[in-house]
Amino acid sequence: MMIDATGGKGAFVAIGLALMAHSVAADAPVVQTPSPVIYLADNLDEADQLGWCIDTLGRGFGETLQAHSCKPQGGDVQFALEAAPGLIRSVAFPDHCMEVLSDADATFGLMPCAPDDPQQHFTYNATTQAISPANDAELCVSVGADSRSAGPFMSRDLLLTRCIDTDPIYRSWVIADE
Repeated sequence: MMIDATGGKGAFVAIGLALMAHSVAADAPVVQTPSPVIYLADNLDEADQLGWCIDTLGRGFGETLQAHSCKPQGGDVQFALEAAPGLIRSVAFPDHCMEVLSDADATFGLMPCAPDDPQQHFTYNATTQAISPANDAELCVSVGADSRSAGPFMSRDLLLTRCIDTDPIYRSWVIADE
């Protein structure tokens, strides 16, 4: 047994540094979904290294959005950010866009696109890789910390959180539009 000169605190420092290193160095997914696609920069615990995409809840069209394993065949996990006016549009359902349904519940829905609706306007910060509501850059689209089984794939909650309070591994997105 090794005892260090820090009175046993060295192990805590080492664990803390290891956790911080995970936050800084992302474990990149191997996304097979065709573009356009918006996916989380860190694979987190996605078992097949497919990454995490924005997705409709259930098979096919659904009004509620979640984070889901990026599906190799694409479909309901394909979304594109239109820089102006900032709509996040579904590829599979092109007349439907991502919308903040409720700031209190921090939930997102897939609603008919309404370019004049501020709840459907988002911005992307390429430096921080954060997607935020256009009217509040302090909030970020993020994924929940817990994953769950979703048939042969995995899913997580899609959340609206305060950027400063959210680990970047849960709120850093890659937008692939080519």
